[in-house]
Amino acid sequence: MKEKETPNKRAYRVLFLCTGNSARSIIAESLLNHNSGGRFVGYSAGSHPRGEAHPLALDLLLSKGHDIENLRSKSWDEFEVEDAPLMDFVFTVCDNAANEPCPIWPGRPVVAHWGLADPAGVEGTETEQRKAFERAYELLKERVLAFLALPFDSLDSVELRERLEKIGVSGSGTDGE
Repeated sequence: MKEKETPNKRAYRVLFLCTGNSARSIIAESLLNHNSGGRFVGYSAGSHPRGEAHPLALDLLLSKGHDIENLRSKSWDEFEVEDAPLMDFVFTVCDNAANEPCPIWPGRPVVAHWGLADPAGVEGTETEQRKAFERAYELLKERVLAFLALPFDSLDSVELRERLEKIGVSGSGTDGE
């Protein structure tokens, strides 16, 4: 995705990590890009990518009006190379990725954990599987929208990290909302 830049400000870059990079992280990437108005650019990757986006994730995103053309499963190694974009934020969206030794990200991004159940791991009927993807989508949407609503200019780094962690637990990142 092409980044929008203003004279003194570029879009914030956000990397969503998961183990397989086939569902949750791809959904989060798409949600951020779809809802940020160009203020943020979302990326996704996995520690052990499956090599393709899950078809139910792509079907869901398409049904919600997302552009899925450039979504693909890829390794986090792509973001460790010298000419890779520097990330401002890195979010793990699955417990496995949160517990794996992550690379040291250049640029010292703010890191937080937004874990949720893997919809790709749900067994059962196609209807049950689609419901799992819908639940993951709705939870990630709530978290992404809460993230986008943060008053970035008025938060110091400690407050920002605390708010990001709260978003990962509750979704809203604020008390009482």
